Amino acid sequence: MPASFLHARFLAAVSVLAGGFALAPAAAAQASTIYPPVDSCTTSPASVGAGETLEFSCNEGTFGALEAVTITVRGENGAGATFAFAHFAVSTGSVARSSGADGALAPVRITLPANASGVYNIAAISATSAGGAASASIVGADGLPSTGGNSDQLLGVWIGGGALVLAGAVIVIARVARARRDRNDD
Repeated sequence: MPASFLHARFLAAVSVLAGGFALAPAAAAQASTIYPPVDSCTTSPASVGAGETLEFSCNEGTFGALEAVTITVRGENGAGATFAFAHFAVSTGSVARSSGADGALAPVRITLPANASGVYNIAAISATSAGGAASASIVGADGLPSTGGNSDQLLGVWIGGGALVLAGAVIVIARVARARRDRNDD
């Protein structure tokens, strides 16, 4: 190959690399606006009782100005959560709101289901931002976290476990009786 052809290919490769390096700072700046800092969204209060209402909000700059934001609630019966004072069936556990001119999400009132337990994760996303998330823990009347454990749900485990222990005892008794009978036959 002629040296001028190799020289032209080398210059083309250098130009592509230089263009990539020139655009890298712009891409990095864009990435910082797409992914907001940690703790950009909060719940208040962070611990509530089942059936109680909390507020979810996000700091300014979390979203673009005046854009549609989808808020989703995940947790036990999260689809039973209602947003604001509207009591309508939300089958997906989500609702759409708009961010403010500063990119913040104003507080959204969320009433958790009456049978809420455990932790509820609430996330907000938009078309141009990964948004943010926060969680709320459910506490019982005694102020302790409600983990979702229910002794009625364990009834089957106790019955099944008891049946296994009983079956094991029957097998052990039968083997002991057989061993005695074999000894007495000798």
